[in-house]
Amino acid sequence: MMSDLAITRRRAVSGLTAMLLPGFAAQSARAAGYSEISYRSGSLNISGYLYRPVGSGPFPAIVYNHGSRLGLERNIVPWVRLAGLYVEAGYAVLVPERRGYGRSDGPTWSQAVGRDVGSVFLDRLVAETSDVLAAANFLTTVPFIDHNRLGIVGWSLGGIVTMFAIARSRAFRTAINQAGGVLTWRSSPALQSALGEAARGANCPVLLMDAANDAAPEAMPALAQAMTSAGRPNRLAMYPAFTPTMPTGSNAPGHALFSAEGIPIWSRDALTFLGTYLRP
Repeated sequence: MMSDLAITRRRAVSGLTAMLLPGFAAQSARAAGYSEISYRSGSLNISGYLYRPVGSGPFPAIVYNHGSRLGLERNIVPWVRLAGLYVEAGYAVLVPERRGYGRSDGPTWSQAVGRDVGSVFLDRLVAETSDVLAAANFLTTVPFIDHNRLGIVGWSLGGIVTMFAIARSRAFRTAINQAGGVLTWRSSPALQSALGEAARGANCPVLLMDAANDAAPEAMPALAQAMTSAGRPNRLAMYPAFTPTMPTGSNAPGHALFSAEGIPIWSRDALTFLGTYLRP
């Protein structure tokens, strides 16, 4: 029964391109289709985009947690090319719009947090973690999903939420943190402490990924060390300096490695890691 599911069938407009992976273009029509869904998280309605692979299922599933888009929070961004990577590999994908993004309820990140990097910053991320755990609960109501094979992936602020989620819940069998917290790491001792605590308390294996020219390339190795010291399984993947073709306006070009443009560089590592824990 899917009483929480409000679906409007959509077709993504950004498309998939042949540059991503072998065979990707041939599957683009499959990967580009998604359903716009909504579910409750406390008093809020959270929207999202649910992708289904070809076949009858039940499918292993990924919750993908996106990062920020300051000034563009209310744009509708279904993350088609990144979701398509996992759909092509046989995973269902749910991309929740963080609270205050897209059609999700709540104030935007800018309104709620501003420039804070301390308690307000962390309180917002803890609240967003509750939204992600509600997404995992929502997936248990979707008939074509095997909720015993659930993974979680997050980039940037989405990577922070990913770490917080796996420390609070045993719903996930594996996780990937793509540069989570790296942009704020050096300016926020509070974040360093909170992420270290989450790493030591992680309830599943984690792949930690970053580029050498990100804002704080020491962050992912620090979390890997924290996990190893606590006996938590992990793998660290650090990539050479990455320069995106389009200027980002950031002094950390390596952070863009985990956009769609970087897929050919890190996708094999990500899919191999996920497959170890989520494939039959």
